[in-house]
Amino acid sequence: MRGPHNIWRLIRTGATMERTGAMKQVMDAMEAPTALRIVARSLVWPFRWLGIKGDPSMPPVVRALNALGPAYIKFGQVLSTRPDVVGPELARELRVLQDKLPPFSVETAKRSVAEELGVEVDALFSEFSEPVAAASIAQVHKARLAETGEEVAVKVLRPGIERAFRKDVDAFYFAADTIELLSPASRRLRPRDVIEHFDGVVTSELDLRLEAASASEFAANTKEDAGFRVPEVLWEHSGRRVMTLGWAEGVPLGDNDALDAAGHDRHALGNRVLGLFLSHALRDGFFHADMHQGNLKVAAGGDIIAYDFGIMGHIDEYTRRVYAEILYGFIKRDYQRVAEVHFEAGYVPANRDVDEFARALRAVGEPIFGMDATRISMGRLLSYLFEVTERFGMETRTELILLQRTMVVVEGVARSLDPEVNIWDVAHPVVEGYIKDSIGPRAMGRDLLKTAMVLARFGPRLPGLVEAALIRQATPEIEEKPRLWPLVLSSGVAGLTLGAAIVGAIALLT
Repeated sequence: MRGPHNIWRLIRTGATMERTGAMKQVMDAMEAPTALRIVARSLVWPFRWLGIKGDPSMPPVVRALNALGPAYIKFGQVLSTRPDVVGPELARELRVLQDKLPPFSVETAKRSVAEELGVEVDALFSEFSEPVAAASIAQVHKARLAETGEEVAVKVLRPGIERAFRKDVDAFYFAADTIELLSPASRRLRPRDVIEHFDGVVTSELDLRLEAASASEFAANTKEDAGFRVPEVLWEHSGRRVMTLGWAEGVPLGDNDALDAAGHDRHALGNRVLGLFLSHALRDGFFHADMHQGNLKVAAGGDIIAYDFGIMGHIDEYTRRVYAEILYGFIKRDYQRVAEVHFEAGYVPANRDVDEFARALRAVGEPIFGMDATRISMGRLLSYLFEVTERFGMETRTELILLQRTMVVVEGVARSLDPEVNIWDVAHPVVEGYIKDSIGPRAMGRDLLKTAMVLARFGPRLPGLVEAALIRQATPEIEEKPRLWPLVLSSGVAGLTLGAAIVGAIALLT
């Protein structure tokens, strides 16, 4: 029965966009051609009466996304950081989706807290405010601990949010499967894998214990980062549907007038947001993947405070090195090396021409340099990148989806602070520092030492493993016994190689 339900959900999505007036506004923002407008509206118009009315006090697109549910709201949050794509007016309207959605009652929140923590709210908190922020999945209350008097932020999931989100994601899966069926060319982009990745990320956001763990790890990683802070987790006041953090006092990063009134340097803040994100992604491989304006504040002293850790990204060390080399190649305009890295990592099929790919990358990279950010059309750039990937048969890298999406969001945040911010100027020292530290003789030594330590853990088992391998080789037929000698020889070579690796690693590190 999921098929009919999902068809109905998608029809109602289009009908809601038309009924609220969002369809026209989106088409205008995209500068859609007349033919596309006619086709889209003619398909939706017969079902217009099925659309959800939404809150008429909201702007059309905000009204439609808010009426459609949490997954659509998440999409709107990303678009709110891209004024260069959707236009400054629509981007400004969409920002209310970040933390200014209609809240649920404080009484409902208190019941949720009491049920989750097993203690009445009045026994835990001497003060518990009305909602101070309401987003798509949860809302936040300012409270004061009864025992210590410390001000804290209490995050509570929306009632029934798990079921509501499941309906949206099921419809997305259905749409992805339909697209793959009707358009074989789309399979290169693996739309279903993209939805699975999105599903996993946001499903983890529905368990606040996981968010608390992410906040704790992120704080530990970034404790030495100048100009950056993460609130402390209060574990004894947290659970699956409730999370309590230290209160973050500051000016919202999206309020430029307030930032100016407080005397903050918006250009420096924009540069710092970009630099911090790149540093966290490359240095730690663990980064805040929802860094829009609604999740960032600026303290009185100028520190950037991050909160809302429901969506965090992780990339392994090998992928970080590949990503850094690609970024560094673009910064140095070494498009040949960028192309070679793509081939070495398997991102582009080996039967393609590396020189031709390098020329295509040059056409992407060269327009960026020598321009200020206001003259770069990210819409045209992304469109051309899509054409390049299609031409060279590149597949969507699911492990990089969150990193790429967050890169777009963070760049949008920086540009909203100062349109003159240039991501390449900020990235240069961060990426160069990572390259020097992670790709070279010392890095090779660390890798060899890590390999030796892993092998050393298996030391007590190695004799048994070798004996079992020898027995398996010796038992079949007599004519197969000569195969023992290559095994013994390779074991000896492996031992000598391991010994040399350990000695080399120690020499390089000392």
